[in-house]
Amino acid sequence: MANPQEIWVYLAASPLLNLTLTLAAYLVGDTLFRKSGQKPIFNPVLIAIVILVTILTLRGTSYETYFAGAQFVHFLLGPATVALAIPLYRQFNRVKESAVAILVSLVVGSLTAVITAVLITWLLGAPQNVVASIAPKSATTPIAMGIAEQIGGLPSLTAVLVILTGITGAVVGTTVLEKLGVRSARQKALRWGWRRMASAPRALQVSELAGAFSALAMGLNGLATSLCGAGGDECD
Repeated sequence: MANPQEIWVYLAASPLLNLTLTLAAYLVGDTLFRKSGQKPIFNPVLIAIVILVTILTLRGTSYETYFAGAQFVHFLLGPATVALAIPLYRQFNRVKESAVAILVSLVVGSLTAVITAVLITWLLGAPQNVVASIAPKSATTPIAMGIAEQIGGLPSLTAVLVILTGITGAVVGTTVLEKLGVRSARQKALRWGWRRMASAPRALQVSELAGAFSALAMGLNGLATSLCGAGGDECD
């Protein structure tokens, strides 16, 4: 019979252990989120990050070792993003009814997010590469990292900023919308999608129409941020 310690040593060296930890941490977060009555403070992604960081720190696991297993989840980010086109296609006629309002709000929101982030960081005296890293923070992670790399930023820093922005927006933004009296699923979904990929599944839990608005917002915000970041002079 195998020694339990030998089994643990084998599992600890396997990339699949970190993949399992990632999925388990999110399941714990999602369970707590549901049991809390879906309160924003119990954001599943936030809880999963806290659990994973704690475990990896206690185990002394480097990010490179962790990512060797977690990269399988990272790979699925692309197909999952593309799959969001399905609810958008099914609800396209209803989305067209709000086309003007969607375009205006997204353009204004995207420009505001980029300009304020760059201006505040620059006024605080941050170096150029940090300023470039924070500029695309409101786009979804893959797009934001690509923009940061193109304009001289640090993709890894941008990824952290995107996650922090998304979690803060999910926790605080939902409460703010409720205080402002925003009850429309379309408006909430548009805001969720603008905040990025992690919020799209939340919109799909509400309805397919909400998922369509969320997917559209995520895509258009990524496009607007890309044009702004790559164009350079357009955003000056």
